[in-house]
Formats: sequence, C-alpha cells, structure tokens
Amino acid sequence: MDVIAAIATGGNPTAIGIVRVSGEGCFALCDQVFRAANRKALAEQEPRKMVFGGMLDARGRRIDQGLAVRFPGPNSYTGEDSAEFHCHGSPVVLRELLAALFAAGARQAGPGEFTRRAFLNGRLDLTQAEAVVDLIDAETAAAARNAAAQLDGGLRRVLEPIQDALLDVSSRFYAVVDYPDEDIEDIRPEQIAQALQSADDSLTALLAACGRGRVLKSGVRAAIVGRPNAGKSSLLNALAGYDRAIVTDIPGTTRDTVEESVLCGGVLLRLIDTAGIHDTEDTVERLGVERSRRALETADLVLAVVDGAAGMTAEDGEILDLAAGSGRPWILVTSKLDLLKGPGAPDIAGRRETAPAASVALSSVTGEGLDELENAISALFPAGDPEAPGSLLTDARQEDAASRARDAIRRAAEALTAGLTPDAVLTDVEEALDALGELTGRTAREEIVSRIFSRFCVGK
Repeated sequence: MDVIAAIATGGNPTAIGIVRVSGEGCFALCDQVFRAANRKALAEQEPRKMVFGGMLDARGRRIDQGLAVRFPGPNSYTGEDSAEFHCHGSPVVLRELLAALFAAGARQAGPGEFTRRAFLNGRLDLTQAEAVVDLIDAETAAAARNAAAQLDGGLRRVLEPIQDALLDVSSRFYAVVDYPDEDIEDIRPEQIAQALQSADDSLTALLAACGRGRVLKSGVRAAIVGRPNAGKSSLLNALAGYDRAIVTDIPGTTRDTVEESVLCGGVLLRLIDTAGIHDTEDTVERLGVERSRRALETADLVLAVVDGAAGMTAEDGEILDLAAGSGRPWILVTSKLDLLKGPGAPDIAGRRETAPAASVALSSVTGEGLDELENAISALFPAGDPEAPGSLLTDARQEDAASRARDAIRRAAEALTAGLTPDAVLTDVEEALDALGELTGRTAREEIVSRIFSRFCVGK
C-alpha cells in the first residue's frame, strides 16, 4: 500500500502534536523530514523507542525539534511499517511537517484509514475497529471501559465459540457428502440440535443486553414534561449545574425544546426541557406544545414535574396520564420543595395507567432531593460493568447482524425438528455464519465497511 500521513491531534494549539505515517517505504520517506540527533536513519533506530531530532519543512529547513518513533510491521497498529512524530502542537508546525511528508511522496490519509488498514491487515476485527471510535466518543467512564474491553477483543471472544460450533456442523456435513468412501463419522441430529441451542442461547443473551449497550453509548433521552411554570427549566438547570434554560415567574417562558447532556447517578442523560403542555391559542406556544408531545413519544425516560407549591390540578392529571401511557418508565417529580407546606408528593394512587417508577420531591433552588432523583435514575438504568467486559452490542448494525444470525439458527433448529434433509438445515446454518461474519468483518460487504470507517476522524 502507498504511504499515508495525517495529523493525529486536533486543530487547536496544544503542548504536543502528533503526525502519523504508515505504508511500505515510510521509513526512508521520513528520513527526508527528520534528522535524528544520533545521526542514524529512522530504519536503523530501535523499534518502539523515541529518538530525539529535528523536523524539516519541504525545503529542508528546520521547523521544530522533537521525537520520532518507528513501528515495524507487522507488529504495528496498522500491520505495516509505521512512524510517528511528536513535536510542539503549533498548528503551523504540524501543517508544515505534513506538507513536507506530502512533498516526499506521502498522501493525505482519509478518515479512519489507519484503523481501516489495521482491519484489512488482520490486526483488528470489525467490532474492535468500531470500538476505537466508540472509545474516542465515550462520554462516561462506563462507556470508555466497555469500548476498551471491546477493543481488547471482548465481543470477539463471545462470538468465536458460536462461529466455531456452527462451522463444525457445516464442515462435518460437507466432509460426509464430499468424501462418502472415507470412514467419517456422521454428525448426529442431537449434536446439531445441541450446537444450535447453545448458539441461540448465547446470541439471545447478547441481544437481551442491547438496550443497556445503547444507553451506555448514547445515553438516556429524558423528557421533562409538565404544565407551564411547574419547575421544568429549573430542574434542567439544577441537573446541568448552570443556567441552561431561561427561568421566570411568567408561565410559558419555554416555547421550544431545550436539550442538555448531564451525568446523573453515573448515567448519561440527554435532558429535553419541553414547553409546558396545555391548551393555548398562541401559535408559537402551540408549536412548542406539539414538540413537547413528540419529545415525550421518543424519550427513554419521562420526568413528569408537578408544582408542589400550587398542588395538583386537572391539567397536571392529564400530563401524568400522558406520561403513564407513554410506554416509557416515568418518574413523578414534585418541584418547589422549599415552598411546600404539606406532604412531599401528591397522592396519585389508582389514577394512572402505570405507576411511576419512583416519586421524588425536590427543590431546584436548595438542591434538596436531587440525590434521590439521581438514585432513582441509576436504579432504572444501572451503569455497572457487564459480567463479560466488552460484550455489549452498542449499535444498530451489530444488533441487526446478531438478530439475523439468531433467526437463521432458529430456522435451522425448526428444520431439524421437522425432519428435513441435512442440506436444508445447512442452508440456515450458513446464513447464520454469514451474518456473524458480517458482524466481525469476515464477510462484511465493502459498503458496510466504508460506512463504519466514515465515522472516524482523519489521523485515526
């Protein structure tokens, strides 16, 4: 492959900047832009050990001094000869060094091209490659731990036994058919049934945890709903830790949805502060109310806020009915606890289609009760690590491939039970293997691979 190069650090000034190079012949090319203090060529330097020297621009003039390191293939990130330059993080210096590499014969790397080469050279499977970008994008410690474990092969270790069992069924069938004169023991139906059931169980466990994987990666969409001036925006600001939404005593201040991401009880919440839900003739307010209803329909969690100081109203009852009938878990939040004179939460027993997952009384002004809300949310969406680190499916592509594999396995089991010929069973087994291969990258189509690596930044 040709030599590629890219700046691996951001575009803002930093203490240290990194330029990466990879491809056959990259060490000789790097010698044109780097002079080691020990006067040795880069190919002669000790592998994976930093060496001090000067960086040169396209005209051979020194533009910086710093460190270079070489990674001989195949024991490198990309699986081919690679090198990195660590210099001062001036965007000008980095651009000049990159331009010098281009002048020496390298070309600009595309998004994710270093990791794509690692995949193509067998250094990573597709689940590990996806884990790289998940690790970069991780917004919680739990998400980072899962991505790091997946990068270490956590998901591959779960999938490999399933693939091996199905391959054993397939290969033994072909061996019996292709070599009838050989003394090859035919695979018994009960052995096939056992292998299929084991594969089904493993994939079912993986798919059952998909929701948790999505929460870990993308967070929980939490819609804050209530009538005007119930304390919704104050709750958003209290959870965010700053005045994200405008708060006044005038009902209807919020006329559109306001979104903010916060870490609450170890859970990443995508908070959506909505316009107060009520009947209105104001065109702008009515649009805001419609958006509020849509936010409630697409949320993973509903925080239904009732003004504790004003008490329950018929309007509150209608909103709680919406929350209870949404099909999502919901929490009853009684606001303005600092102004309450009576009990902390209104009595709603027997009135709702589904009971709230929790009832919390709080004050967004004093902070009292916020810890109870955090505990209630973390109980609904536990952020603990999975038993097998890195085993969570974290995106729709992975879930779809695993689901198709399980469906094919179940069809194979049904065909076996119905007494169909072995080749009918084998057709579904091979379909399951194709789906699993798509998941890991063994049989993934080019458009799928390209779509995955398009998510990456240049330099990774």
